[in-house]
Amino acid sequence: MKITIIGTGNMGGALVRGLVHSGIFPAADITCTALSESTLGKLRNFNSALNLTTDNVAAVCGADVVVIAVKPWVIASVVESIAPVIDPSCQCVVSMVAGMSLDDLAGMFDKSCGCVPPLCIAIPNTAIELMSGVTFMTARGLSQEQQSHIVAMYDALGKCYVVDEPHLRAGTILASCGIAYALRYIHAAAQGGVELGFRPYDAQEIVARTVKGAAELLLANGTHAEQE
Repeated sequence: MKITIIGTGNMGGALVRGLVHSGIFPAADITCTALSESTLGKLRNFNSALNLTTDNVAAVCGADVVVIAVKPWVIASVVESIAPVIDPSCQCVVSMVAGMSLDDLAGMFDKSCGCVPPLCIAIPNTAIELMSGVTFMTARGLSQEQQSHIVAMYDALGKCYVVDEPHLRAGTILASCGIAYALRYIHAAAQGGVELGFRPYDAQEIVARTVKGAAELLLANGTHAEQE
């Protein structure tokens, strides 16, 4: 399966690196786009086998899955440019853009070319880069095979939960925003460790390993947090 990722900044870049680390896609089967050559240069340094371009339209051609990972205010122009070359019979589109609904996406494609491809919304958190992410996904019009491939892709980067669309926001709060809250806790606790006499790097490592250990206990034992 060939995948194109349009927009390889923070989240799109994390997706690229996670996919390469996971080994589920050869780097040569991944095409990445970005507005700037400097962003592409970072990916080139990461893995020279990646296909890199600033041309979104060219990047879409030949892809089985097209992932859009741009800022919300950019997605309309991206869809307008790629919609005419998307083939709904063999390509599906995955949006990782915050705040977009399936109706929003369908409306953009319909307005641009009068045709709506199979659509999916996938909202991961940044830990997908290390294959420890949490992704929430909802879809419309995907074949069973397409959905299985996309779920498997995000499962390889951590855990993918298929939910109905109203639960996407709840999932974002729990996982995408939640990882930020966890990091804020680690930062605050590490500052406390410094006040207790540990060096800053050591304090942060102590807290990070403590949080990781707590999570591993719950996942390994299937117990309630209060029990642990």
